[in-house]
Amino acid sequence: MNPVELSSRIIDTGNPEPPHNRVLDELFEVEDGVAVVESFSHCWALKTQEGLVCVDASGSGSGENVVEALRGWSKDPINFIVYTHGHLDHVGGSGAFIEDADRRSQKKPVVIAHEAVLDRFNRYRLTGDWNTFINKRQFGGITPRAEVGTTRIGIGGIGPKFLPESVADPEITYEDSYLLEVGGKTLELNHGRGETDDHTWVWDEEKKTVFAGDFVIWTFPNAGNPQKVQRYALEWAKVLREMITRGAEQVYPAHGLPIVGRERVEVVLGDMAEALEYLTDATLELMNNGARLDTIIHEVCVPDHLSDKPWLAPLYDEPEFVVRNIYRLYGGWWDGDPSRLKPAPDSLLAKEIISLMGSIEKLIERAEELAEKGELRLACHLVELAVQSEPEHEGAQRTRASIYWQRRSAERSLMSKGIFAAAARESEATYGEVTPRTKMRDAVRKSME
Repeated sequence: MNPVELSSRIIDTGNPEPPHNRVLDELFEVEDGVAVVESFSHCWALKTQEGLVCVDASGSGSGENVVEALRGWSKDPINFIVYTHGHLDHVGGSGAFIEDADRRSQKKPVVIAHEAVLDRFNRYRLTGDWNTFINKRQFGGITPRAEVGTTRIGIGGIGPKFLPESVADPEITYEDSYLLEVGGKTLELNHGRGETDDHTWVWDEEKKTVFAGDFVIWTFPNAGNPQKVQRYALEWAKVLREMITRGAEQVYPAHGLPIVGRERVEVVLGDMAEALEYLTDATLELMNNGARLDTIIHEVCVPDHLSDKPWLAPLYDEPEFVVRNIYRLYGGWWDGDPSRLKPAPDSLLAKEIISLMGSIEKLIERAEELAEKGELRLACHLVELAVQSEPEHEGAQRTRASIYWQRRSAERSLMSKGIFAAAARESEATYGEVTPRTKMRDAVRKSME
């Protein structure tokens, strides 16, 4: 189905028609001279009198398919690639674009990005194994030590390095804004912080069009990812407000469906901004009253009138994680509990609690009782204590696996599902029964349905 027609119907009716984040590796021309290859992430292409400008290059696992789809639409040289930010699902496919230029004896594309993208790439090189580990865990996998540095990341790198050597570094970088003039078209690149600190959104004044990158993703804003560096909820909202103020009539995101029509733009971007502003205001109010993080994460939630919007569904990130990130940004890493400022090792605390209960079996039994009642947060605490006390206790590990599979089934967001599934598989691995892991791209598709 045409993505514009689908998007317009969803926004006009307020009824979801999943999947809203389609990973098809197929090209749709959404207007004359503007096309999208829906992938993970999307690649947007604009025709100019001198050739193509592409916004994002998709991931290394999809780059070749994206280029093939583009070449079915236009054989013109690809003069520029704009990275909206440095996440691998946006830059990983750049090598395929360069190879395509070489095959056609065309000049390779010039890559433009915010200056902080280079800092991100350097950080990825410093923490390659760590990023491999956390990205596998995010999508429900575990990384045995023998696999570190050698495993394909479905949305990122292929090969021995998390940041593939084929990824093109930006040749042109900017600090606040950059004016790209090419082939009779003028595009304004603007920096903003939201999901990342290196984010670019592209403004076409003539057509009142925003190429939004990950500022719009058709799920709840990814401002809380529990395994990633700091994210910026309030600044994200300010960028969305600026897009509205500019008079945007089309918003073309890197994930999800195009938004066409000024009223639809105002509805979707306005709802996203309001949700982020509310979470920030409510969190800061409690912080200013001296509340601990524990109180804040259990009291602050999205207002009811926003919670059922199809474009705010917590299918990838979720509001509770965003609240944690807001607290971290303004309040630091300590959660306010003095016992956790300089805590004892978890294993020693676990042994003390088990000694009070009389046996590890009693702790396991209580965890199972809580899980049967649906009190999964408490059940997870207790079963973690059991495993921390005796990591080789098969009964504890089996109960842990069972509870975390149950916890995974009860969650909506991919991040929660992935981490809980990884925990279950971690326990299964101790007694030799590992549940097969869904391929990451398939997991992404399923999570967005």
